[in-house]
Amino acid sequence: MFTPATSPPRLATLIGLTALAILTLNLFLPTLPQIAADLGADYALVNLSVAGYLALTALLQLVAGPLSDRFGRRPVMLIALACFCLASVGAALAESITVFLAWRVAQGSIIAGVALSRAIVRDMFAPQEAASKLGYISMIMAIAPMLGPILGGVVGEVFGWRGNFWIFAGFGAAMLWATWADLGETNAYKGRPMREQFRSYPELLRSRRFWGYALCLGFSVGAFYAFLGGAPLVATVVFDLSPAMQGLVIGFTTVGFFFGSFAAGRLGTRVPLTTMMLAGRLLAFGGMSLGLLVMLAGYVTVPVLLGSVVFVGLGNGLTLPSASAGVLSVRPELAGSASGLSGALMVGGGAVMTWATGLAVAAHPSAPLLLAMMLVSVVISLIAALWVIAVDRKMAAQAGA
Repeated sequence: MFTPATSPPRLATLIGLTALAILTLNLFLPTLPQIAADLGADYALVNLSVAGYLALTALLQLVAGPLSDRFGRRPVMLIALACFCLASVGAALAESITVFLAWRVAQGSIIAGVALSRAIVRDMFAPQEAASKLGYISMIMAIAPMLGPILGGVVGEVFGWRGNFWIFAGFGAAMLWATWADLGETNAYKGRPMREQFRSYPELLRSRRFWGYALCLGFSVGAFYAFLGGAPLVATVVFDLSPAMQGLVIGFTTVGFFFGSFAAGRLGTRVPLTTMMLAGRLLAFGGMSLGLLVMLAGYVTVPVLLGSVVFVGLGNGLTLPSASAGVLSVRPELAGSASGLSGALMVGGGAVMTWATGLAVAAHPSAPLLLAMMLVSVVISLIAALWVIAVDRKMAAQAGA
């Protein structure tokens, strides 16, 4: 029971690590007003617990990946989980907004649960099988955002905002034990000196296939972040929806992603990575284009908006597992670095799309404008997918010659 693991982990352990990382982002969101009132802070300042967390996770992914390539996935994951547990207890006990924000941002260490889980899957499986496993893991990225705020709101009402951070600490401790007992080392290339790794990084960064996969990932997710950046204002100004209905509309985006991820899990072992990636991009492009045309024809309604967004979710569910498996396969010995860098690009691209869409919709509140901004991100991701396919065909032709 307490013997350190020496064999590869079960898929359930990787799913648990991913779920914890996703829940850490949104479980406590319904209690932000409670935190502001209890700690005597302005709401905008408390909101840094989200923005600061995202900023640190982007940076930590750049560090965690290379460290896991050098020292192994297991020790980096264990250290990240230990830091997360400590930070969760610190945030639960905080008596000032400064201390709270410091511990809250430190919780960002759990992003290793996402970045390294992807690298571990690639260590264990060939690209096709990895895409299938990543599809099932991605389903958690659909369920957790739906259930997290609901659970967090209930806990906040019964136990106060600190209850959510005690949940983080308990969940983190459980995953620390599970990682110790189940997650054996999977990195067969560990031990290479950092200097040797850095010499090989430019080859990864010069790879057109890496950037094609990474840009496809970043702007696929960017369409979802664009929706988050503009949907609340459009729902209020254009459709006059109540806060409860706004939450339902925003949460509805994950329905398509859930089913798309399930399909990726079922098809991943039989359908080529680039085919599934392109299918997801075409599905998102077709759905968004049709929705925008319907709105421009005068049918500006909530069902049209929801239908368009469902297609984005379906497309992302198909695209993300295959594109993730592809980006990790460019240089298998640098899978951790590739996972960290591509993850940072996803967060960064999402932040840019959120900011740009928020500015555009704030200046001209319009549902068609929101769909147009999302479509821009989808088109860029489609171009990136086509670029990867073109590069692969060129490399195949050269190898044949």
